[in-house]
Amino acid sequence: MKDKFYTYIQQLQETITSKLEEVDGKAIFKEDIWERPEGGGGRTRVIENGDVFEKGGVNISGVHGELPKSMQSYFGVKDADFFACGLSLVLHPKNPMVPTVHANWRYFEMYDKQGNIVDQWFGGGQDLTPYYLFDEDAKHFHSACKSACDKHRPDFYDTYKKRCDEYFWNAHRNEARGIGGLFFDYCKATDDMTMENWYDFVTEVGNSFLESYIPIVTKSKDLDYTKEQRDWQEIRRGRYVEFNLVHDKGTLFGLRTNGRIESILMSLPPHVQWRYDHQPEKGSEEARLLEVLATPKEWVKG
Repeated sequence: MKDKFYTYIQQLQETITSKLEEVDGKAIFKEDIWERPEGGGGRTRVIENGDVFEKGGVNISGVHGELPKSMQSYFGVKDADFFACGLSLVLHPKNPMVPTVHANWRYFEMYDKQGNIVDQWFGGGQDLTPYYLFDEDAKHFHSACKSACDKHRPDFYDTYKKRCDEYFWNAHRNEARGIGGLFFDYCKATDDMTMENWYDFVTEVGNSFLESYIPIVTKSKDLDYTKEQRDWQEIRRGRYVEFNLVHDKGTLFGLRTNGRIESILMSLPPHVQWRYDHQPEKGSEEARLLEVLATPKEWVKG
């Protein structure tokens, strides 16, 4: 399974980066091949200073070795080895009318000292972080997520949409990071879902990514915007940074397993502002965004 999924994310990285370069029309991805001293490595691809994407990364990795003590404590195991692979992407468009997007699809195996698999699971999801909220964009994104889920189980969309709303919650700000999408983790074999079934579901979601996001980008990438709107984008990016550094499990896992720091922090935007107690004008589009982020919304019917 690990070889099958790693082959899949290699191909998906090619598909996604090629399409993003086509949409940007100027910038191309810089590729960085790296190795992890403890075992494994990855292929980082970063795009910067484009006509559409100010900064973004589409990274894959496959790492293995002894599970660090901090993670052994987290999982409640001793003397375990692991293998983890996944594709993680974040895209920060230049135009504040185009939302930031994040996605991740991953697979994990844990072994005893004889090399036997003692646990395995899939995880992942995708979520949208707008700076100016276009309802039709939110509905399109969630509709694509629901369509991918509905091909596998009728309850998947409602379940994983709710988990996404719960996970991407900036508790110290009491607001959502964005308008959600899907989040699933620890997807293990059960009586009604084999690991092959989970593989089919996770790859279905991965394959739906470009359809969920690219139409939103092409619709708004050439819209006019003001300096004040750009300032708002950078202020809201600050909340994105706060979530990733304070709450995100993927970031913390990477740091605790001696992950490659440049790849881990690739998700951070290049230009950010923190203004003391900044409050948007009442009745403004900026204020409307905050109202929606205060209470997760149902964008499509389950």
